[in-house]
Amino acid sequence: MPASLDNLLVVGISSRALFDLEAEEQIFRTQGLEAYRQHQLDNENEILKLGAGFALVRALLKLNALTPNQRFVEVVIMSRNSSETSMRIFNSIQHYGLDITRAVLSGGAPLAPYLQAFNVSLFLSLHEDDVQAAINSGVASALLYQKPGNAFEELEQIRIAFDGDAVIFSDESERIFQTQGIEAFENHERENALKPLPEGPFARLLKALSFIQKNFRNTDGRAAPIRTALVTARSSPAHERVIRTLRAWDVAIDETFFMGGLAKSDVLAAFKPHIFFDDHPGHCDRAAPLVQTGRVPLIHRPEA
Repeated sequence: MPASLDNLLVVGISSRALFDLEAEEQIFRTQGLEAYRQHQLDNENEILKLGAGFALVRALLKLNALTPNQRFVEVVIMSRNSSETSMRIFNSIQHYGLDITRAVLSGGAPLAPYLQAFNVSLFLSLHEDDVQAAINSGVASALLYQKPGNAFEELEQIRIAFDGDAVIFSDESERIFQTQGIEAFENHERENALKPLPEGPFARLLKALSFIQKNFRNTDGRAAPIRTALVTARSSPAHERVIRTLRAWDVAIDETFFMGGLAKSDVLAAFKPHIFFDDHPGHCDRAAPLVQTGRVPLIHRPEA
C-alpha cells in the first residue's frame, strides 16, 4: 500500500520560512531569476542560516521520537524553487538533522493547489500571496514575521498561542463588533452563549494538537510535550460562548487569557510560545519583537 499522510499533523512550510533566504530574495527581486539561479548553484554547499519557522518545525518533529513506531508530525517543504535550485535547501535540512523527506518544488507556480494533495494542516510562508490563497482554500495559514532575537531558545515544551475570533473561531462575531460596536457584540454573544461558535481557519489545527496531547496525558499538564494558549481580546460576558464551544469540540486549552482589550504582548512574553497566531496586524506588530508571530489573513469571500 502507498504511504499515507492521513491522521498526521502535516506542516507545509516555504523554504524561505524555514531558512534565512532574505539575501537570496533580494537578488531575485533586484537582479532577476537567472542571477538568483546562478547564486544558488554557486552556493549550494553553503549551509543556510535558520529562518522564522525553524524553531517550531524542529520542536514539532521531536514529537516523532517520543513514541516508538508512531509518527505524529510530517513536514513538507513547499517552495517555488525548481529542483535545480533546491539542492542548497536539502543540504541545509540534512546539516541540521531535520526529519524532512517530502517537498513540493513548483518552479514558480502557485503552491495552494498542492496543499490538499499533501493533506496540509498548517501552511507557513513569508509570501503573502501564497498565504492568502491557502487560507482561501480552507487551510490554516499564516504569514510569518521575521524572527525575534530569542527565537531559537530551547524550550522543554512545544508552546503555541492563538487568538480567538477569525483564527480558532470564525470571524462572524468579529464582524458584528467591527460594524455595530461593542454593545451589539456583547448582546449577540450573550444571546448565543449556548450555541457553539462556528469553526475558524485554525480550528482543525487546534483539534489536531488536542488529539496529540491526549496521547501524552499525565497528572501534571505542565510536563506534557505540547501546551496551548488562547489569548483573546474578549472579556465577560463574551467569555461563556468560548468556553462552551471548546467543550463542545472536546478541546482543552491549557491557558486562557481574556484580555478585555489590553495589549497581548506582556502575556505572550511570559507564555513564551514557539509561535503566536493572530489576524489583527496591530496585535501582530506589537507581539513580533517578543515572540515568533504569524498573521492570519482574513478569508476573501466571493462577492454576493
